[in-house]
Amino acid sequence: MADQPLVRLVDVGFSTSGSVILRGVDLTVEAGEIVGISGPNGAGKTTLLRLLSTLLRPTSGSGTLLGVDTGARPQDLVPVRRQIALVGHFPALWPELTLRENVNLPAGLRHGPADGDPLSAVGLAGVAGLKAAHASLGMQRRVEFARLLAWTPRLLLLDEPHAGLDESAGPLVDHLVDRVTEGDGAVVMVSHDRNRAGSMLTRRLSVTAGTILEAPA
Repeated sequence: MADQPLVRLVDVGFSTSGSVILRGVDLTVEAGEIVGISGPNGAGKTTLLRLLSTLLRPTSGSGTLLGVDTGARPQDLVPVRRQIALVGHFPALWPELTLRENVNLPAGLRHGPADGDPLSAVGLAGVAGLKAAHASLGMQRRVEFARLLAWTPRLLLLDEPHAGLDESAGPLVDHLVDRVTEGDGAVVMVSHDRNRAGSMLTRRLSVTAGTILEAPA
């Protein structure tokens, strides 16, 4: 286990345009953990993931991500961002690029060409030349997971990872989670699907009115 938690938030809050979205958040995530986050729509779950990904900065409180202060300058957070992967609720693909280009471009920017063919691993080798704009939601979700087959993040953030995936693609989520935790990383997952996510979680939390609470097993 790592010497210090991968995530440590102390009394963290986030507000925008006069609206308080998160308040008093205390969260610690250790290497090897798979933390499930649940809660009603609008409670702040996605905002929490965006804070953990460094896409947002806390407006109050303090904390560290992979040992770096959350209030650090953007340039000082670059090495942290290279170790974090966020798979959002909606696929983040370039619509005018092909599926293969959507895998190869971020791979090249991050670490160079991937070993093997990630698209083949997710069952999309036959449509690799299809533009993302013409791909189904399920295909787009598989492309996002193909990107992660090319490297292993230290902190994997998943927002409704099973949404848009058919049953046959469900094991992709399990495989990626296993890879991260076996590599001394951690996973934080927002999911309403207790049947598909529940068995892999090591801890459950709930976001209610912008505050994190321990959730019942």
